[in-house]
Amino acid sequence: MTAQTSDAILARMMALHPKIIDLTLDRVWRLLAALDNPQNSMPPVIHLAGTNGKGSTQAMIRAGLEGMGKKVHAYTSPHLARFHERIRLAGDLISEDHLSAILDECYEKNGDVSITYFEITTCAGLLAFARTPADYTLLEVGLGGRLDATNVFDAPELTVITPVSIDHEQFLGDTLAKIATEKAGIIKRGVPCVVGPQEDDAMEVIEATAARLGAPLLAYGQHWHVSQERGRLIFQDDNGLLDLPMPALLGRHQVINAGAALAALRHLGADDTACEAAMTNAEWPARMQRLRHGPLIDSAPQAELWLDGGHNAAAGDALAEVLAGLPKRPTHLICGMLNTKDISGYLTPLADQSQSLTGVSIPDEVNTLPGDVTAKAATDVGMQATTAPSVQAALDAIIATDPTARVLICGSLYLAGAILRENG
Repeated sequence: MTAQTSDAILARMMALHPKIIDLTLDRVWRLLAALDNPQNSMPPVIHLAGTNGKGSTQAMIRAGLEGMGKKVHAYTSPHLARFHERIRLAGDLISEDHLSAILDECYEKNGDVSITYFEITTCAGLLAFARTPADYTLLEVGLGGRLDATNVFDAPELTVITPVSIDHEQFLGDTLAKIATEKAGIIKRGVPCVVGPQEDDAMEVIEATAARLGAPLLAYGQHWHVSQERGRLIFQDDNGLLDLPMPALLGRHQVINAGAALAALRHLGADDTACEAAMTNAEWPARMQRLRHGPLIDSAPQAELWLDGGHNAAAGDALAEVLAGLPKRPTHLICGMLNTKDISGYLTPLADQSQSLTGVSIPDEVNTLPGDVTAKAATDVGMQATTAPSVQAALDAIIATDPTARVLICGSLYLAGAILRENG
């Protein structure tokens, strides 16, 4: 097979399995065996699952480890602008040549046998990690945990479970306990697990799983505590108290994510300097990201433009809280969502923090919710809503009446990715 660009290979991989999501590990184990089991040759793994906050938590752990002088691999999904964002090798995004080579190799080893896009690309990431020296590997679960393609390690260094809430019910179950069971599937025998704040039903499942496997828990409210006091982040565990800058990532929910990251870092032996680096150096695109450059900014130079990819009810709550804490300014939402999401749950907390919502369809996304459906859902929760054929058209209409408005583009990581590609 001749060398191709990564985009061309990825497009071919999409055709290997008819379903986007089909949870099982059988196909992954088969391909990993054909690749000589790279998962057994990787730097120590820190495995993260959860409904909300695992990406931000991973970003802070990485910043802290790098603050210790460590080389860190990181795997996350989905990507926003380019697939390369999913695979970070020893601190740097994977190069085009390296990505094309490992995708090519995985495609050849798999042959024409059925495998999902996420499964085969995850195998490619593990292959790259195994062949590149580093001190740690951070792996973010794609969906669930128990049957996720990343769950192929008997003895990771550490596992982390961020807050669990209702999401992806069609794949993970229709109760919080069922969803927590899937997330707790990353807990391994004897391996410590950092646990963020959980509702009782989820915590009972996590504690029972850990007890059965003899996995020590480092749980919020029991083994570590975190709070905001006078503009500083206060963290305390059995090792003592830390007084740190607030996280660079905005929002009170990031205080909780920071706590989980700090609990993980302290378990790994991080000093105070590394913990401070976790707060000040973490970057995570499309999580209340202020847009400062590009065509959208050029078309609305007096406006304040923000981008956020949160898409479930918990994300709506967190986003509303961030907006409430910003300096007062007329705020308008441009929202595009997938048709698999709880749109009412997401929009309800945002109703009191915005003057209007403009519904848009996500460009080139087959599972987009039509803009008029999003606008109708916004109207149903008490928002003033309209539609526009594009984000640019929506922004033009908003600034025509309010040139200095705050505008938040939100509702989906897929919409956020489209904005970052077009506005980069």
